[in-house]
Amino acid sequence: MIKTVESLVAEADDQVETMTVAQVEAESGDDLVLVDLRDIRELYREGKISNAVHAPRGMLEFWVDPASPYHREVFSSGKKLVFYCQVGWRSALATKTVQDMGLTNVAHLGGGYKAWVESGGDTEPVTPKPPKT
Repeated sequence: MIKTVESLVAEADDQVETMTVAQVEAESGDDLVLVDLRDIRELYREGKISNAVHAPRGMLEFWVDPASPYHREVFSSGKKLVFYCQVGWRSALATKTVQDMGLTNVAHLGGGYKAWVESGGDTEPVTPKPPKT
């Protein structure tokens, strides 16, 4: 039998730190990086949390791995990384994955971007970039 997404998310939630919007707001500062995992089209349509870093879910493992040619420095900065998606499912799974890769100072935003917006948190628009010629 195939394991359901619901069960995978529940297992991940049991093994990772979940932060509330209030906790993220209280901890925000230079030592915390919000990481938006949503598809770029979601960002264009809805915006993102102010100052969040975008890391598309499909590239996350490559960007986290220091041995990867795609590595991004933010993931080896030592700062606390708080992942979020629309409602907290992708971010729970992603947080579990990066923990399995060896990152320890990680969490995800319970309720995701939706909870952030509903609480009145700061957001910013994301404008599509023109194609490279």
